[in-house]
Amino acid sequence: MKLRATLFGILLLTLTLPLGAGERLTLRVSPAVAFAPANMIVRTMIEANAQNRAVAIVADSTEFYRSSEIQLDGEHAPRTTTFEFRSLPPGTYEVTATLIGSDGSALATVRQQMNVIPGGAVQ
Repeated sequence: MKLRATLFGILLLTLTLPLGAGERLTLRVSPAVAFAPANMIVRTMIEANAQNRAVAIVADSTEFYRSSEIQLDGEHAPRTTTFEFRSLPPGTYEVTATLIGSDGSALATVRQQMNVIPGGAVQ
């Protein structure tokens, strides 16, 4: 049990390390797998830069699409943004975060996958 707790602590520590050199945008989706209807939490970590104007998040599956966008104030914007998508139906979702620059172009794009599986029968 102690070993399991230690390994879990190490895992949490590695997940909270700062952005690596040159990474403008990172993405963390949680949970990775959930029962439907699922709530998804998406966190983006954005390197401060005067060109940052918006971050767009898309959750896309074969049966469902949802997106959200937050405006950013360049280097004064919060480093972390959090999005929540509620009541997602079953499916494999590709979650995409795009950092948008002052000229409207994509400065960085990252992707992660999430699986929502059908809920079990309630007895």
